[in-house]
Amino acid sequence: MRAEAKASFGDDRIFIEKFITSPRHVEIQVMGDKHGEVLYLFERECSIQRRNQKVIEEAPSPLLDEKTRKAMGEQAVALAKAVGYDSAGTVEFVAGQDKSFFFLEMNTRLQVEHPVTELITGLDLVELMIRSAYGEKLPVKQGDLKIKGWAIESRIYAEDPYRKFLPSIGRLVRYNPPKEGQYDGYVVRNDAGVAEGDEISMYYDPMISKLCTWAETREAAIAGMGRALEDFHIEGVGHNVAFLAAVMDQERFKSGNLSTTYIKDEFPDGFAGVDPTAFQTDVMTAVAVAMHRVQSTRTGQTPRDDWRVFLDKQTHRAVTVKAHDGGALTITLDGERKLNLSDIDWRPGKPTFAGRLDKTPFTVEVKPAAEGFVVRHRAAKRQVLVLTPLSAELHERLPEKQAADTSKMVISPMPGLVVAMDVKVGDEVKEGEQVCIIEAMKMQNIIRAERDGVVKAVGAQAGASVAADEVLVEFS
Repeated sequence: MRAEAKASFGDDRIFIEKFITSPRHVEIQVMGDKHGEVLYLFERECSIQRRNQKVIEEAPSPLLDEKTRKAMGEQAVALAKAVGYDSAGTVEFVAGQDKSFFFLEMNTRLQVEHPVTELITGLDLVELMIRSAYGEKLPVKQGDLKIKGWAIESRIYAEDPYRKFLPSIGRLVRYNPPKEGQYDGYVVRNDAGVAEGDEISMYYDPMISKLCTWAETREAAIAGMGRALEDFHIEGVGHNVAFLAAVMDQERFKSGNLSTTYIKDEFPDGFAGVDPTAFQTDVMTAVAVAMHRVQSTRTGQTPRDDWRVFLDKQTHRAVTVKAHDGGALTITLDGERKLNLSDIDWRPGKPTFAGRLDKTPFTVEVKPAAEGFVVRHRAAKRQVLVLTPLSAELHERLPEKQAADTSKMVISPMPGLVVAMDVKVGDEVKEGEQVCIIEAMKMQNIIRAERDGVVKAVGAQAGASVAADEVLVEFS
């Protein structure tokens, strides 16, 4: 190796780095003052990342024990003191699954994920930074600090997980985050710099907000995050709320078996949503029946008691409905099992439907489709039809609609700016060859041909702005 280095670079010195299998990203929050005092405010686990960008963080880390936490914290403090550092900073480490850890870098600023540290310590890091800058001593000692409960942060991004997490831009037609405060067993905090009506542009970071939950235990914090994500409604741009909810529901995440390759391991083919659980199937059925009943009543129809509910071509159920005083419904499935839907909060035109199914609270996203409704609960989404028995029989005979043939086109997967168009009319292009480059949210994305062909038409030139699904190149 030294000979190869000498031959290639004229220098035979080599650097050897330890290879860590299934690494984790764990960081220590430090806080210093101008009087030589530096504290560590425990750790944050930031292993769930995509393109080296953090997606989900939590404090404390499910990996560390008290001994490792103390050793990591003391090394972070020693580093900060060695350079005379004051104010807030983060010392980042790569950690092995065996709790070994190795210095990565220090960020001399407040981190995006600082709210989870505030939630488990009760300290206001921004206030401490200001007081430190003013020359005040830190108001606490290391021995005073204790970890209280567990906190999780989900970064809400303007990106489309269904299109391999490509950036999404546009106007926030609706921005309705969950209400902050104390819930049954958990706390919700949402830090955001946007409001409904704001424009998400291609020129800046895609982060919309930082959604945090705190609870006494990690299990309760995860459950709280799942419910908070249900109550987060955004329209106008693609977003990753459903993806984050999918992670919260995964057994691997709940177990704490994390690594920096988590997303690649769990979603190797990208994100396409998840199949509904039995509970979610019940929720979608009950919600569709309730909405259909309201709409039928408003058009002057006498509400029926018997229906057929389709969640797809293969999954349909016979249901009967009984209404109660107060608006609650009893829905009987296939003449056997009964569902009790209560505390209904929905009206026509409202994009979310909240209620309780057999006393379990839920919120789903709903919107009308060409037929029926599209209902999404967390990461599960279905187009649900409520039909009479006769209509259901005829519906089953309908042929499947064929998708449009776009095999001879290169389609823009995202809105953005065309940095370069690398082909012109008449060029012969091979599969995998670069066609153009589109820039969005500080990232350049290479668009490649998915088949061989001769360029028939070019739909955009360098410097032009393009929308998602716009035709960039057409082959003959």
